[in-house]
Amino acid sequence: MTAVIVEEGPDRGAIWHFGEPNKEQRALAEGNAWADLSHKSVLTVTGEDRLTWLNDLTTQELVKWATNTWTSALILDAQGHIVHQLFLMDDGTTTWIFTEQDKEEELITFLKKMVFMLRVDPQVATSEYKIIKSTGKSDDIGGPYKILKRSEAIQELGMQVGTWALEAERVASGRARLLFETDHKSIPNELGFLNNAVHMKKGCYPGQETVAKVFNLGQPPRRLVLLHLDGTEVELPAHGTTVMNEDKEVGYIGTVARHYELGPIALAVVKRTTPTDAVLSAGGVLAAQ
Repeated sequence: MTAVIVEEGPDRGAIWHFGEPNKEQRALAEGNAWADLSHKSVLTVTGEDRLTWLNDLTTQELVKWATNTWTSALILDAQGHIVHQLFLMDDGTTTWIFTEQDKEEELITFLKKMVFMLRVDPQVATSEYKIIKSTGKSDDIGGPYKILKRSEAIQELGMQVGTWALEAERVASGRARLLFETDHKSIPNELGFLNNAVHMKKGCYPGQETVAKVFNLGQPPRRLVLLHLDGTEVELPAHGTTVMNEDKEVGYIGTVARHYELGPIALAVVKRTTPTDAVLSAGGVLAAQ
């Protein structure tokens, strides 16, 4: 089958699908598929202080982190807003990080500014290494993942799938993604990141005060919802489309997907006070939560 390439957006340059998106999604759900994620940015951090350093900068507990185990983490600003979403693995000498290609320059600039006198060396490795989603049933962060040299051939069993299948699975699983479900005021409490990308019992990190305060009050201003969209509509709402509850604006669309079993679905961020049984609309398309 001929590969269809993503032409714009954070996944530009990736394979969207190979002509049979439903078949690809089934293979992915069964654990018999893999995906080339070489459009993602890859960074490395070496040096003796790398784990304690990253532990202090991110929302994840990394000091006692098991080697060769993938996890996810966030970097927040001082007000607790999400700035970066990281996927990490440490092999005993190097911490490997992958993130969105549009955030590479901003992330490496930030990391280099935070080195100070510590024994750490963050570097961009995108030109030398790539990430793949390996064969196997997807885990809580969308893996299993592997790091390969760009010159290395991919040798995986099963069907190769594109981002259509990956994103449909992510939406159905309710996993928020940077640049899609986030905006300039997103905090982890709103998007289901607590107790996975955000470790709730670790020490201090930038933005922790906001996370703890909102968690203890139990009232984040917004919440992430899975929407089932009206399948009779040909055109589905785009990313960023306003979500309405009758005549009131209550949120925005993050990611829209066509799922092989659920049909047209979307992740949206809506006001916490939006009734859970309300029938919403986005771009004229009706949506049930």
